[in-house]
Amino acid sequence: MLSRTASNLFWMGRNLERAETAARLLDVGQRITLLPNTELGYQNEWNSLLQASGSSDLFREKYGDITQENIEEFIFFDRANPSSVASCLEKARESGRIVRTALTSQVWDALNVSYQELRKIERLPRSKLDTASLTDFTTGHTSTVRGAINATQLRNDGWHFMNLGYGLERADATARLLDVKYFVLLPRIEFVGSGLDTYQWQVILRALSAHRAYHWAYGGDITAGQVADFLILNGESPRALITSLYETVWHLEGLARRYGDGVPISARDKAREVLTALQARDIEMIFDEGLHEFLSWFIRELAEISNLVHQDYLLGGA
Repeated sequence: MLSRTASNLFWMGRNLERAETAARLLDVGQRITLLPNTELGYQNEWNSLLQASGSSDLFREKYGDITQENIEEFIFFDRANPSSVASCLEKARESGRIVRTALTSQVWDALNVSYQELRKIERLPRSKLDTASLTDFTTGHTSTVRGAINATQLRNDGWHFMNLGYGLERADATARLLDVKYFVLLPRIEFVGSGLDTYQWQVILRALSAHRAYHWAYGGDITAGQVADFLILNGESPRALITSLYETVWHLEGLARRYGDGVPISARDKAREVLTALQARDIEMIFDEGLHEFLSWFIRELAEISNLVHQDYLLGGA
């Protein structure tokens, strides 16, 4: 496969998952504002989400005031924000268009329809839209594209590259949402274990569409340790960090088998190393280390894996 084709498939997957993450961030913010808990009220929560997305400086340069309306415009619609839903869906569709012959008609149709529906939403007055409908639109369409990929694409190297992009981006998104909760959002240490703490963990679970699955796995009580375990170390949880790493390693091993000895395997080896380090931890060790410190380490390691994927597969001349 040409490196250009592999790159477009990889980034198509990443941008679709990134669009969904942006929508889920909006959902977190909207749910949290239902329970103001600091002197700054909802502004603090929206600012937390900007910090998690790494775009607070860009937002302040363009919008200044942190309001729900400005945040929604920035995170969903603003093409100047490279991580907005609109930007990511547009880039995913463009990547798909470039490699149209590598996609089944079902995948291309799902991708194209999502973009055309986005254009319709952009023409509507903002007063007729709400956060929930924007989130549902995004998660619905990205799920349709993902379903078409899994149902109709050959399990070849292109499929590996698409799912590799999904896996890396999903792991990064879950880590950042967890970091919002534990490091940025909770206002003071004395709130740990309080009703506010529990409510915020529920918000994270619902934003990740994991609330019911969590209760299936752990029963009725929601505790910080169990939620963190579910989203970090539980291999049955589809959005857990370890699940995304398992999938990342599996797809990298699939590519290594296909391409043989002629292609570097540094990304695969690095992903295996991080997975082994994660498997050696339990949730008590992670909390002793510091959840924020652990998540910061994990996000850095993911970035290194992604850089190595580019070096191994995506930077060729063709």
